[in-house]
Amino acid sequence: MSERQYNDEEMAAIFARASETERTALPASAEGKGLTLAALQDIGREVGISPESISLAARSLDEAGRPVSTRFMGLPIGVGRTVELDRPLSDPDWEALVADLRTTFQARGVVRYDGPFRQWTNGNLQALVEPTPAGHRLRLQSMKGDARALMTGGSVVLAGSVATLIALSATAGLTNPGAATGIGFMALVGLGMFAAGALRVSGWARRRKAQFDEVIARLMNSARSVTPD
Repeated sequence: MSERQYNDEEMAAIFARASETERTALPASAEGKGLTLAALQDIGREVGISPESISLAARSLDEAGRPVSTRFMGLPIGVGRTVELDRPLSDPDWEALVADLRTTFQARGVVRYDGPFRQWTNGNLQALVEPTPAGHRLRLQSMKGDARALMTGGSVVLAGSVATLIALSATAGLTNPGAATGIGFMALVGLGMFAAGALRVSGWARRRKAQFDEVIARLMNSARSVTPD
């Protein structure tokens, strides 16, 4: 873990976890640069935080995994977590993880094996395990496909309404009350579709992130409980 470099956001999170009572500002020379654990410990010593606290905070951050987000028009339609495990994920660990996923998301899902690769999928919800030199990498990810479809469809309808409005304005076609009413109705339909999709994603993204965090925390706690001292 000492070779890994932490970005600004991760550094802030480590210092926040290492000391709940004080907010530690990074030196200006560290901003925008990746720093190793040893470098973070050196900074911690300067502000009175022990190397052990920094190490524990960094470990907890690593165990939580790196967040992954897919955005559409600025909204989170896809979320995920990628966790680097420092040991291979055993068959019992994998089976326990699948059972946890089925309970957490109330979905049976489908388990597949492809050589050293394993996956559990339920529609757009996926858990993927792949080998790494140090152990395994776990990817949890999900996509809100119906919201994207609504926002895409709404945008198309709204854009079409605007294009029609411009075309009719150029040809004086708006003098027809029926045409103007029809365009207004289609614009409202498009706006409503987009709003319906947008309203769905925010709460969904927060819920999925929390569920991923809980699944990962239980997996890490289980791994620690069976790891010999």
